[in-house]
Amino acid sequence: MEITLGKRTAETAALSFERMNTASIRKTLPRKAQTVEEALADFHASQRPAASSFGRTIWAEDRYVGDVWCCCIDLGGTPNAMVSYCVFEPALWGQGIASRALSMFLLEITGKYGLKTVGAFTYSSNLPSIRVLEKNGFRLAEEFVENGLSSQYFQLDLL
Repeated sequence: MEITLGKRTAETAALSFERMNTASIRKTLPRKAQTVEEALADFHASQRPAASSFGRTIWAEDRYVGDVWCCCIDLGGTPNAMVSYCVFEPALWGQGIASRALSMFLLEITGKYGLKTVGAFTYSSNLPSIRVLEKNGFRLAEEFVENGLSSQYFQLDLL
């Protein structure tokens, strides 16, 4: 299956918000924006010069199927950021799409921002997400409970 990354637009940001608004995705991926208007405001903020977030759309066989993004981009000291990803369609889960998209995205943001480390959070129960991170070289750095949910922090050192 051919996987490519595309440019995010206001249209894809709104569509992404809607497609992530399912019970199966909400239980595995917390989201900051609670309305499509908030999601669009976050998208527009990511388009400003020196924005602290950046994202791409994920395409499988010329079909928009998800997003991959980074936030909390910090270029001071040891340049770092946090990454996240989502494939919207359960029928496509388990096919390596998120792993390949994250791999491509890591190459892009490492070059674009000169990152030295990248972090990612996931719920401890989200085994598919943990596998995606591990396939991309992330290592478990910390396990903790937040809001009653067991979570894990993974880190990838790019040095």
